[in-house]
Amino acid sequence: MENIVLYLLVLIFPIIASINIDSTYNKYKRAKNKNKLSGFEVARKILDENGLKDMYIVEVKGNLTDHYDPSQKVVRLSSDIFHGETIAAAAVAAHECGHAIQDKENYTFMKIRAFLVPIVNFATNMAYILFLISILLQMVDMLMVSIVVVFLSLIFQVVTLPVEFDASKRALKQLNDLKLLDKEEHEGSEKVLKAAAFTYIASVLSAILNLVRLLIYSDSRRD
Repeated sequence: MENIVLYLLVLIFPIIASINIDSTYNKYKRAKNKNKLSGFEVARKILDENGLKDMYIVEVKGNLTDHYDPSQKVVRLSSDIFHGETIAAAAVAAHECGHAIQDKENYTFMKIRAFLVPIVNFATNMAYILFLISILLQMVDMLMVSIVVVFLSLIFQVVTLPVEFDASKRALKQLNDLKLLDKEEHEGSEKVLKAAAFTYIASVLSAILNLVRLLIYSDSRRD
């Protein structure tokens, strides 16, 4: 019963976070900013003001697929954000520029996260291989493999939290300092970024609960 409750909580947290970000984002996606600045224009102004005039901003397909690509040194914005003259577009574009500024300043947690990416990817890929071996030969304890993968994922997500929070903090400062949004619009952009931050918190909570669930199950098997 305890395991079932934990499993349900693992599923519920991300769902609540997803509903929250969708609701907040959709609200401010319809709210035009008074300066009529598109996400691209907001990003361009922020990057230029921070000595990143040579950095490209490109449009990508999908919904909320916005991200900063540190390998290519490019800010990638989804179509709604790239072209949208809304509070949500300004907030998301500014957030991604926050990551670009972090990269420029060699922000410690961003470097740690970049270091962890190949490790977590390798562990995840190995888990798939071991899963196949366990099916064919039944020589691998997949429960222990799952525990290791979830633990590594948890570390990665914990390191991600300060990276995302700091990027949002930088974004709000840029929007305010450069007067890209007025006071009321700034409050809206803060709500958008807080809703996005909650998705990362929910992921961490889910990973913790999932790890606890697996450890409890592992202990019960030994008994």
